[in-house]
Amino acid sequence: MFDIVGIGNPVYDTIVTPLYRTDGRVLSGCSTNACLAAKKLGADRVGLVGCIGQDYAARFQDDMKKYGIEASVDASSRETGGFHLIYDSRGDRTLDVLGIANKISIKNIPDEFLNSRFFLIGPIMGEVDLELISFLRSSASGKIFLDPQGLVRLFGPDKRVVHQCDEDEFSKIVELVDFVKPNEYESETITGEKDPSVALRRLREIGATVPIVTLAERGSLLLDGDVLHRIPAFTTRAIDPTGAGDVYAGSFLTEFMRGGRLVDAALYSSAAASLMVEQVGPEFKMPRTVVEERREFIRSRLTSEKVVGM
Repeated sequence: MFDIVGIGNPVYDTIVTPLYRTDGRVLSGCSTNACLAAKKLGADRVGLVGCIGQDYAARFQDDMKKYGIEASVDASSRETGGFHLIYDSRGDRTLDVLGIANKISIKNIPDEFLNSRFFLIGPIMGEVDLELISFLRSSASGKIFLDPQGLVRLFGPDKRVVHQCDEDEFSKIVELVDFVKPNEYESETITGEKDPSVALRRLREIGATVPIVTLAERGSLLLDGDVLHRIPAFTTRAIDPTGAGDVYAGSFLTEFMRGGRLVDAALYSSAAASLMVEQVGPEFKMPRTVVEERREFIRSRLTSEKVVGM
């Protein structure tokens, strides 16, 4: 049995921050980074399903072997997915498309991969749809965690990514999953609510069992039943914010799988994400002892409150 199977296309990105720029394209992607974090934090068997082009297929397979992830990837795409990311001094970013791989179909998921405790759905650009998630819900017993970033992205003729959400379609997807984790900007795109705590409650209203909204250096919000937890961030110096939310997802499931409460898993995720932003690329270090130390450090700043009407 797999502990976690990530579903979403791997990408190779170029990244520019005020403190760093990559030398060429580096491995990334929501499901990819989440699986890397899970493996580094002690998940036993981790799988990844996606599509890629022949241009990076051999390199990707070598990367997966190096990191101990079992990949089932369709390499028939015309090109490999990727973005050129530029961050400003405030941490805001623009994304320009370098390539888009094929959509993931049901036939891309081997039967063996359906035997997993958790599925982490992390599309980067619309490659996962309602049909595929419906198939997972009906064919597998594992819990489903959705990072919706790739469901709210479009790009125009200039290949600049913009955000848009079909709320009716998104609601149908949310009803099929167990966890939903947008970032603050994505939660506004999905719900129309600028206040993230209001957006969190709106996500519950449209079907999210456990909604989470990440807030970058301000931490995250978790709605557990009728209790809203304000999860603090560990204060650090961010070199590259890329992948912080992905690591949050992978580390959340890894800790929750070990029997942690939802709030403990969220604290653990916040601590893990703080380590990710201090580093660049897939070689990031994620020592469990440091994550646990940072979790205990931020626990004292955790606040929780009952939400009226939940």
